[in-house]
Amino acid sequence: MQQNYMELRQRRNFGAIVEDYFTFFKQNVKPFTSLFISYNGIFILLLLGISYLLVTGFIGLIDHTGGFDGTGGGSTESFIYLGVGFLFLIFVFIAVAALNYSLASAYMISYEKANGTMVENKKVWSFISSRLGHIIVFILLLFLIYGIYGVASIILAFIPIIGAIIQYIFGFALSAWLGISFMVLLAEGVAPIDAYSKGMELLTANFKKCIGVNFILGILVGILIIMVLMIPGFIVGIYQYHALYSETNLAESAFSKIIYTLGLCAFLVVAAYAQSLSQFINGILYFTLHEEKYNVKTRERISQIGLE
Repeated sequence: MQQNYMELRQRRNFGAIVEDYFTFFKQNVKPFTSLFISYNGIFILLLLGISYLLVTGFIGLIDHTGGFDGTGGGSTESFIYLGVGFLFLIFVFIAVAALNYSLASAYMISYEKANGTMVENKKVWSFISSRLGHIIVFILLLFLIYGIYGVASIILAFIPIIGAIIQYIFGFALSAWLGISFMVLLAEGVAPIDAYSKGMELLTANFKKCIGVNFILGILVGILIIMVLMIPGFIVGIYQYHALYSETNLAESAFSKIIYTLGLCAFLVVAAYAQSLSQFINGILYFTLHEEKYNVKTRERISQIGLE
């Protein structure tokens, strides 16, 4: 039995959503982190390899300009490292984003269905696998949506002040819409188009609440992530200071590449984990807005009282 079970499907005001988000995260950080590591293992190794390519290319490029020892070196190989690294990073990060949005959403749905018992990792993965086709179509439609959003952002950039404000509002609205729609996709088993439609209905009916929650929690989660990143950042910073003080040639130092590679990899892994945390926000929103509209849990409680 899982201690301190929190009912997800309930009505909440703005403050309760913020409070319950952190309560849910605090209660589930260990089991979800275990789930995250279990199914991101191969991607973490890929991110480690990508980090090595990027660090090697970047250090080589600086050395080519004479930044380390003034002698310079070949730049073609450095550009290849950087190019291949960025190319792999794009594809891997898309896959990582899709995986961790799915893990976060499926975990919350499994948590709600478990009704107090421990959520099993295998059941979460099985749940995702059963809806894999819909997830892929949903993600493909994302490219079209972000393309439209990118064009709109460029247009708004030409409008002073007001354009920037509208762009920020659209950004938070888009984040809420996509996150809620993804929860609809998995929780209700509908087609991707229907999920986007139902997600839009929930968003428009509670627009201010969705924008406000994503704004406030986005800032708070961002601060939390920055605090976590300060650990590898501090280590890399100390080494960088030592390297500059001792005039170490970073291009020739294997240890420097290890430090920078591990630091960059840590940043990418934390960024991937942050994607799950952001989806938890929209997961709480989904269960709240869905209950406010359909009263699923309320009706269930009323029927239980009637049976008693």
